[in-house]
Amino acid sequence: MPSRDISYSIALILLTFTLALAGVAPASAGPAAAAQASDSSAVSAPSGNEGAVAPADSATVAPHEGSASKAESKEATTKKSTKKSRAKAAAAAKGTVKKVDTKAAPGTMPVKPDVMPQHVQVQHILIGFSGSVPGKAISRSKEDAKKVAYEVLERARKGEDFDELVRKYTDDSPPGIYGMSGAGVAPAQGEYARDSMVAAFGNVGFSISPGNIGIADFDPAASPFGWHIIKRLK
Repeated sequence: MPSRDISYSIALILLTFTLALAGVAPASAGPAAAAQASDSSAVSAPSGNEGAVAPADSATVAPHEGSASKAESKEATTKKSTKKSRAKAAAAAKGTVKKVDTKAAPGTMPVKPDVMPQHVQVQHILIGFSGSVPGKAISRSKEDAKKVAYEVLERARKGEDFDELVRKYTDDSPPGIYGMSGAGVAPAQGEYARDSMVAAFGNVGFSISPGNIGIADFDPAASPFGWHIIKRLK
């Protein structure tokens, strides 16, 4: 065989071998690449899942944080409301204490007797107005008389000396002490029959207990002389 043919044959063999190698390499690399691709896919999958988890976590945390925020806000509002309530209660308590300071002394407020008494002894302060008490030159108006009467009543119930109030304010004669017998009961010595007295005077005197202080308001028929501040002595 000529050398040219030999050279051609060698070149053809080398070419064929080269092509064969080129064909095998992709075939060999195919599975490896597939495996690598599979591995890459397997590796990337968790990465994708991690990406998916983040929003899920965010979604989970967000409402929780919002709830906590709302809870904290609600708690703050509750505390604020409680504080206001306590402040109001304290203010109310202070107001109550103030009222207690101005309340009547023990035993001075009217308490109905368990049994209607047959005899009572009372002391009274008469607060009249212009023209209400015969023989008395009283200049105060009816409105002023009512105001004075309730001021004196309050002072008496606070425990001021009743005898002194009688001497200072009464439009009757001090000491203003009267004994009365009940309806249908014969008066004892020094007593007046209830029916012979001003109706409101007797009504108050028999409806309170010893030590109590009441008032008979002016009434043209039942209490025509004015206002009577009445303390039952016994």
